[in-house]
Amino acid sequence: MMAERLRLGVNIDHVATVRNARGGALPDPVRAAHLAIKAGADGITAHLREDRRHIRDEDMARFAAELTKPLNFEMAATDEMMALAERFRPHAACLVPEKREERTTEGGLDVVGQQAQLAPRIARLKAAGCRVSLFIEPDEAPIAVAAKLGAPVVELHTGSWCHAVADGDAAKAEAEFQRLKSGAAYAAGLGIEVHAGHGLDYATARKLAAVPAFAEFNIGHFLIGEAIFVGLEAAITAMRQAMDEGRAAI
Repeated sequence: MMAERLRLGVNIDHVATVRNARGGALPDPVRAAHLAIKAGADGITAHLREDRRHIRDEDMARFAAELTKPLNFEMAATDEMMALAERFRPHAACLVPEKREERTTEGGLDVVGQQAQLAPRIARLKAAGCRVSLFIEPDEAPIAVAAKLGAPVVELHTGSWCHAVADGDAAKAEAEFQRLKSGAAYAAGLGIEVHAGHGLDYATARKLAAVPAFAEFNIGHFLIGEAIFVGLEAAITAMRQAMDEGRAAI
């Protein structure tokens, strides 16, 4: 089954990373979110980490109050973040693994090993009106557990594939791409909406867009990096075009 339109969620965490490097209020991630929406983003993703290395609580409050498109709150499954999700009540809450020492998310959430801890948190988020997503590896075991836990959405970790592409490892890249295709089809067959994210650029987004089971891509680091050279609106417009080209090739 193919989604009618492949959506683009723009992650603006690293606008806040630049702001926090020097302190103060600029550049403003909320301004970036508004620009992203103007350029064609279907939603905004923001990850409020335990160490507040980029997005801050006050940013989330402003997102919740000001955005005209859905807010996707990436969060660890902790008591602190649960309380904040219940306070801000974003459109979506994506549960991700988080380690203080990592530079960025390194892999999918261990839903198989953490079922007992995740089940009540998913129920709480649903009760708060959030559409729950689980950021997981594109394998049948975690996808099946996500279905068992009642998560309506999974976001498949594309990092292994994107890294293999960037490294020029054609054999591994092909194997990882097939893994993503199979995982997406399996999840869609269980009635789960399928998203993708981590490491996507114009070329990989275009290729992955031709996999019909995907409904949404969440992309941040690449777009913020491109914005240094071409501007945020131009980068998002080009990404939207790449995704549309890929989807049209089906």
